[in-house]
Amino acid sequence: MRAAPATRPETLRPFIDREAKRLGFAAVAITRPDTIPLARERLAAALSAGHHGDMDWLEETFQRRAAPASLWPDVRSVVMLAMNYRPDENPLDILARKDRAAISVYARNRDYHDVIKGRLKELAGKIAARAGGDVKVFVDTAPVMEKPLAEAAGLGWQGKHTNLVSREFGSWLFLGSIFTTVELPVDAPEVDHCGSCRACLDICPTNAFPAPYRLDARRCISYLTIENKGPIPREFRAAIGNRIFGCDDCLAACPWNKFAAAASEAKLVARDDLKAPRIADLLMLDDPAFRTLFTGSPVKRIGRDRFIRNLLIAAGNSGDASLIPRCRDLASDPSPLVRGAAVWALSRLMDDQSFAAFASGREAAESDASVREEWAAALAERRERLSA
Repeated sequence: MRAAPATRPETLRPFIDREAKRLGFAAVAITRPDTIPLARERLAAALSAGHHGDMDWLEETFQRRAAPASLWPDVRSVVMLAMNYRPDENPLDILARKDRAAISVYARNRDYHDVIKGRLKELAGKIAARAGGDVKVFVDTAPVMEKPLAEAAGLGWQGKHTNLVSREFGSWLFLGSIFTTVELPVDAPEVDHCGSCRACLDICPTNAFPAPYRLDARRCISYLTIENKGPIPREFRAAIGNRIFGCDDCLAACPWNKFAAAASEAKLVARDDLKAPRIADLLMLDDPAFRTLFTGSPVKRIGRDRFIRNLLIAAGNSGDASLIPRCRDLASDPSPLVRGAAVWALSRLMDDQSFAAFASGREAAESDASVREEWAAALAERRERLSA
């Protein structure tokens, strides 16, 4: 979009701040597209180490992601905006309620992409109308390195958990950006205030941080329950506990959160039915019911099969024998992904004699190799335990 300039760029800042606040953004800051020179090297190192797992799109978009000007050569300024989504309760409390499913705070209501993008477009249009030039908006889905840009703009710093941390809002911020051809006055970058703190690193259930400021997504519960399309590796299943979509542990552990106010945007405040849903209830969802429950939610994008896979891991960790009948039903589900997870859940919930009787003949009759592997591994664990 383009418009004739009516306001000099240097007088725009109070207007941008005012409009951003009106639109529900908690903070706004401006930087240049060339202020993240280290991003290329750091991203290349992560890709070389394989820390991106199966997220091949990170490799495919490397050149555009590593330098904002590669994405849009005409960009002169980057307006970074943050929206607060801090919960009104400690998201770690639900982890002790083994019969309940823990959904990451960001996914307990509307998809933040939908909430933020329209507002970014509105603000971008007003910037273009006042200062002229072209504008483009991005919210996470484009190859834009929002966190390094937000740090360069002064919204916060990338903490040891690799997420943005703000002295005012802690770790609970959604980011969006407006690229523009207008030369705007820039803000000073933020400096690192983590100090010697290791709270986010030490709380991680799966040791996903090989070093401070480095994340191995292959070990991250958010990756395992959302991006990972196959069976969840056995080594991580017990540690996942009842987390069925994402993980908030490293965010919730950050001491800077004590300064943050709870989110005020109604579309980002958790729905009551997604704060602590019963695992037993969610296990009953078929595909239409899943789609209905999670309409407009980020959870919907992983699909019913992956969602039930995650629930079955939580069921296996619950110790709740009342879940056995439903897990038995799901052991015959059309999806091999679901059947395999059901085998694991049953191996954890059933006693040795009952599991052996249920397993009889099923391993040999299973048509999918990955599910046969689940049966073989579960039976081998049983034999090893009995012989110990």
